[in-house]
Amino acid sequence: MSDLIEVSKLTKNYGRQRGILDVTLTIQKGEVFGFLGPNGAGKTTTIRIFMGLLRPTAGSAHIGGFDCWQQSTEAKRLIGYLPGEFTFDPGLTGAQILSYLGHLRGGVDQNYLKQLVERLDVDPSKRFRAYSRGNKQKIGLIQAFMHQPELLILDEPTSGLDPLNQQEFYKMIAETHQAGRTVFLSSHILPEVEHTCQRVGIIREGELVQISEVAQLNHLKQQNVTIGFAQTPATEWFSAVSGVLSVTAGSKDNELVLSVQGDLQQVIALAAQHAAIHITTHEPNLEEVFLRYYQPAQAATANA
Repeated sequence: MSDLIEVSKLTKNYGRQRGILDVTLTIQKGEVFGFLGPNGAGKTTTIRIFMGLLRPTAGSAHIGGFDCWQQSTEAKRLIGYLPGEFTFDPGLTGAQILSYLGHLRGGVDQNYLKQLVERLDVDPSKRFRAYSRGNKQKIGLIQAFMHQPELLILDEPTSGLDPLNQQEFYKMIAETHQAGRTVFLSSHILPEVEHTCQRVGIIREGELVQISEVAQLNHLKQQNVTIGFAQTPATEWFSAVSGVLSVTAGSKDNELVLSVQGDLQQVIALAAQHAAIHITTHEPNLEEVFLRYYQPAQAATANA
């Protein structure tokens, strides 16, 4: 397969504010690529450069061989785009918005458009101002998909969607992939990227820190486990357990907080041996994971 997106040392400098620095990647035609990072990492800046909305300070980005800044119009003809927050004239109905954008594209398949409206269960007769956050997002998704573009660029696409519509969105991505078209999906939600993408680029503080197959993201899958005991616990009880990354005292007496990578079978069995009285778990947000996973490595590099 040939590359549809080619990015080389792409940099955007906002002065004192962080932008992106030396982002380099290639994405093949037909690939579903996830762009993963915490909020403020540089995902939207990168996408806005792709869309010709920002001029890069240095480096280049090409889509379909077209320079995203100098040949923005040609590049956009290949793209269906959902911005991070889809807004439009509040007085227009959903149907009017879709009709207007469809005409800008030179017309769309009306049967396919009707299917999208039905699948995402949105009432196109309402005015945009009357839509909930989720329904505005649905209109945004429909307008991105409706002309069946060669490339979909989606910035936080499931924001505001309920679980049923999220599942429908995942099906739409799978169908796009099966049709041989390309998806660039920006997200800060790890399970979403795992569910939809083949490869993922991880960006943090404006720098692309890793590109890998989705199956290789196990190092980011962690759980925080809080265990309460009837007696004062010792951190040494769990420090040698496989998959336990750290053990600290909890905020309450007789509690331990564990960071665990992998399953919890050994942790639960050992907790039972020490008369645990309660166990709670939660997945850390992506920012917490990135801070924990990447900062030690960066500190080690700085001290080398």
